[in-house]
Amino acid sequence: MLKPNIKYRVTLTEEERESLKKLIQKGHTAGYRIRHARILLALDEIPANESWTDEKIAAAYGSNIRSIGNIRKRFVEEGFETALERKKRLTPPVIKIDGEAEAKIIALACSEAPAGRVRWTFQLLADKVVEVGILDSISDTALRNLLKKTKLNPGNRKNGVFLPRLQSSLSGWKMS
Repeated sequence: MLKPNIKYRVTLTEEERESLKKLIQKGHTAGYRIRHARILLALDEIPANESWTDEKIAAAYGSNIRSIGNIRKRFVEEGFETALERKKRLTPPVIKIDGEAEAKIIALACSEAPAGRVRWTFQLLADKVVEVGILDSISDTALRNLLKKTKLNPGNRKNGVFLPRLQSSLSGWKMS
C-alpha cells in the first residue's frame, strides 16, 4: 500500500539497505548520519514499513516532520550519500572580526581603563570598540569569547578586562 500525499518516495536497493544497516551497527560516524540512516530505512517503500508515517518516524527518531521530508527529497533528487549528510549552507558565515580588528581590540583591552574605573568591563570595552570605529557593532559576549581564545594570562596583568586570580587562603595548610 502506498503512503498517501507523498511527493518523494524512497525506494532503497538491497546494497543501500545493507550499507545503512552496517553504518548503524558500527556506530563510528557522526550521530546525524546514523539518525539519517535510520530514517531512510524507515522511509523505504517496503511492505514491512507500511505502518511508518512521517509523524511516527519523526517521533521515533527525535526529529521534525519537515526534516523527514527534507531527507526524503534529498534522497530522490540528489542521491543516497547526500541524504546521509547535512544540508550544505548556501551562504557561509560572515567573519566579523579579522586579525587586524582582533589586534586592536586586544591592545585596547590591555590599555589603561577609562577614568573612574579600575578595569575594563566587557560592556565598556564593547562600547569603546564601536566608539573608536574598530567595528560597527559587537556584543560583550563576542568580546569575551575573543579574549578567551587569545589565551592571555589575565592573572599576571594589573589592568585589562579580567580580574586577577586570587591566591588560595588554604595554600599554607598541610595535610597530616
